[in-house]
Amino acid sequence: MKAPLIAAVAALSILTGGCVSKLAEGRVRSALVDAGLSRPTAACMAERMTDRLSISQLRRLESLRGPKRTLADYVWTVRRLEDPELLQVTLSSAALCASGLAPERH
Repeated sequence: MKAPLIAAVAALSILTGGCVSKLAEGRVRSALVDAGLSRPTAACMAERMTDRLSISQLRRLESLRGPKRTLADYVWTVRRLEDPELLQVTLSSAALCASGLAPERH
């Protein structure tokens, strides 16, 4: 009786995993745009960040809405969150996406 239930839960999580990831990516992209980043840069960064950060870290990024910022200003704002991993992923995503070197950008 437990085996079919476990199989059903596993199949459901596999089928919805991509949907949850895309939902998170969309929320992060919107938060980056709301924080003042351009749509193409936000889309590139969101794809990278949702693959590399935890849900709690992504939620902290959502709180950074504000006036239009440059990419450098945004990274500086993330630095104030005092989360080294969050800063590293944001900084590398910003650099790769802005330079066009991120695979997500192509």
